[in-house]
Amino acid sequence: MNNHENKHKWIEHTNGLSLSEVNGTVKVPKGKSFFRTLLAYSGPGALVAVGYMDPGNWSTSITGGQNFQYLLMSVILMSSLIAMLLQYMAAKLGIVSQMDLAQAIRARTSKTLGVILWILTELAIMATDIAEVIGAAIALYLLFDIPLAIAVFITVLDVFVLLLLTKIGFRKIEALVVCLIFVILFVFVYQVALSNPDWSSLFKGFIPNSQTFAEEPKIGGETPLTGALGIIGATVMPHNLYLHSAVSQTREIDRKDPEDIARAVRFSTWDSNIQLTMAFVVNALLLIMGVAVFKTGAVQDPSFFGLYEALSDPSAMSNGVLIAVAKSGILSTLFAVALLASGQNSTITGTLTGQVIMEGFIHMRMPIWLRRLVTRLLSVIPVLLCVLFTSSKGTIEEHTALNNLMNESQVFLAFALPFSMIPLLMMTNSQAEMGARFKNSLIVKILGWFSVISLTYLNLRGLPGQIEAFFGDQASTASIVLADRIAYIIIVAVLALLAWTIVDLYKGNKRYEQRLQELS
Repeated sequence: MNNHENKHKWIEHTNGLSLSEVNGTVKVPKGKSFFRTLLAYSGPGALVAVGYMDPGNWSTSITGGQNFQYLLMSVILMSSLIAMLLQYMAAKLGIVSQMDLAQAIRARTSKTLGVILWILTELAIMATDIAEVIGAAIALYLLFDIPLAIAVFITVLDVFVLLLLTKIGFRKIEALVVCLIFVILFVFVYQVALSNPDWSSLFKGFIPNSQTFAEEPKIGGETPLTGALGIIGATVMPHNLYLHSAVSQTREIDRKDPEDIARAVRFSTWDSNIQLTMAFVVNALLLIMGVAVFKTGAVQDPSFFGLYEALSDPSAMSNGVLIAVAKSGILSTLFAVALLASGQNSTITGTLTGQVIMEGFIHMRMPIWLRRLVTRLLSVIPVLLCVLFTSSKGTIEEHTALNNLMNESQVFLAFALPFSMIPLLMMTNSQAEMGARFKNSLIVKILGWFSVISLTYLNLRGLPGQIEAFFGDQASTASIVLADRIAYIIIVAVLALLAWTIVDLYKGNKRYEQRLQELS
């Protein structure tokens, strides 16, 4: 079939460059100053950082602050440092190998395993999209008093916003994302500045101690361990690794010049670390809000509705300045604006990631607007059903159901994360894949395996609790036993699939090494 005919197909086969429409299209000046060069490479890091401050992070950080003061600040710091390490490896893989993570995995594994991993990653993207639908719909409801059912439908229309963005150029998309990040940052800096937090206690919180992952005390149904697991699960997102390995290839690189490749890796790392530092600041500000903006125990409802109401309630504020501002409604309005900005940012990056994994794992391409429409409609269905089934039961039940749906959908992230981290580490450790110059150093290998094993263990350890949450707060003993059995079956299945993935990748890498030896 010729190219002219392909242009008229909505779904077509592809096996080319990652994000081929924008791959290598952003020109980078040569011989300029450090800051001019950094500016040219800046952008992909912002697209990635969005995933670390999406609506799914908000309630976990604020609730952690409410329940345990600054104890979990060290967890946010550790999660951010691990994220920087993983995103560095993802960007390096894309720049050096000219393949995104999905393409690299598919090239080393069987077709069957590729399809399974694609489905797992799609579920993870859908889980984050559900959080974005809920966040955006609630923001529209809070800002404009639009009924929730209608607001959920309106979120589908962002496909037209995305269609417009595809026409203005990739560099402008990056700039828009950065602007929305600054909106979110401004809102939380303003609110925390008014709260005048205890800076001494705050900085002490960055040092982990024996209580950080303790199973006692239990406050508001949460222990430090479950709070830490919630923050880790909401911070390190599997789809960000796929996205970064693709968007890092948007800069023009002289592939024949190792120094130019090394420069691209270096400045992409700078870009990523700067933007992830901003994401860390946002998440830290959210936790500080839970401690310093509100009185201890004032936030009984950690959902977006509850947080909005608490920011509107002068009696929940911790000092006179906040009480005065809360009376004006500014705090709650800014919170809703930040929620809407966060949802829209995540929409852009989620769609790009969906395109990356579909093309990489199953070699299928569809127009970006169609890809967005399909994903959003699938995500809207459970949210809409939740609203319709609970709207007649009262406002509190409706709000609680939406919050539970958002939190429980995040369980898919625990499944998908090891299947992106472990292949990424194996690929970037490989000299055959990366070359002697760009393979991971010994310290990166050690830190990488420590991070991967720790995150995988913590995610799987928290799985029984996440499955139990599906049965509600008043679950019977029989329901809890059933939930635990389901969780253990899932854990065994995940470990078996991980073993299959590791063996397939190992064999695939050996085959690749043999081909290189034959060609040399």
